[in-house]
Order: sequence, then C-alpha cells, then structure tokens
Amino acid sequence: MATTSDIRNGLCIRYNNDIYKVTEFLHVKPGKGPAFVRTKLKSVTNGKVIDNTFPAGRKLDDVRVETHKFQYLYSDGDTFHFMNTTDYDQITLQKEVLEAPDLLKEGEVVTIIINSEDNMPLSVDMPLSVILEVTHTEPGIKGNTATNATKPATVETGARINVPLFINEGDKIKITTEKGLYQERVKE
Repeated sequence: MATTSDIRNGLCIRYNNDIYKVTEFLHVKPGKGPAFVRTKLKSVTNGKVIDNTFPAGRKLDDVRVETHKFQYLYSDGDTFHFMNTTDYDQITLQKEVLEAPDLLKEGEVVTIIINSEDNMPLSVDMPLSVILEVTHTEPGIKGNTATNATKPATVETGARINVPLFINEGDKIKITTEKGLYQERVKE
C-alpha cells in the first residue's frame, strides 16, 4: 500500500477497478483546510485521462511493475512489434497503448512498463525526444528566419509537425515525444 506522499509521475495505481498511471501531480496545502493532492491519471487499459483529487494521507493500492528496455522492430497496421534488448523475447502491442506511435522509428529503444503480477504490458515510455529526417515540406525562402512563423512538414515516420520556415527537405530535426513539437535542427 502506498499513500499520497508516495505519488510521483509514472506511479501505477489500482483505482475504480482499473489500473491508472500518474502523469501529473501537485501537492496543495491551502491556507485553510486540509492538504490534498491533485492528480492527472491515465488509464493503461483504454488511454482515458481523468483528473482526481486525493486527500492527504489517503492509502492507495499501488501496482508492482517492472521496467524493461525494448527495441521497436516494425508495425503491421495497428500492431507494433518490440524485442526485449536483454533476452530477445518479442511482444506485440496495439497502437492505443503507445503515446506517440507516429514518432516511432525502427530501431528506437523504448521503456515498457510490465505488471509483475500477470506479465501484461501496461504502458510504453518513449524517449524524451527523437531525431527524424524531414521528407517533405515547402522550400524555405531566404530571409524568412526572423519570425516565429511555421509551416507543416512530414518526417520519415509519416508524422506531420509544424517547423520553422528555414527547415528544408533532408534536414534532421529533434522532436519532443510528449507533445510532438519541433525542438531544434540537428547538425551532423
């Protein structure tokens, strides 16, 4: 059993007959009244996100989990295939389990959280950022680099993101996986 003081990002808890992963939390101590913890919980079974407030000191039913490094191999439709980097076992996951499936490049290493009780994968943690090559975008125009204007671009995995006007086809860019936003151009 855990309490609200044990809440942290990534903690998996059993709540309302489902397993949820804590994605955000905030301990609040108002000037008047008891302390509480505001959380944002994501269901690992259906991906639904709920906001919940727990009173301070409440007992939570935490789920024992293991984390393993897996390498992304390939996808066929909505099924994604991964290989454990230590024992080479392969697993398949559905697209709904992944947070940013359109940013996954073959060979990318991710962390998969597995329930210790039944060995079922609960969630996939992507790296904080990925480096992908731009395969299609409108050409940049000289002198258009002073503003914060953006244009749509397609990267090698098929994802579409907005990039600054100076990005051209063939450029490698760094993208945050949490929100799918352009970070910077990468020089080789």
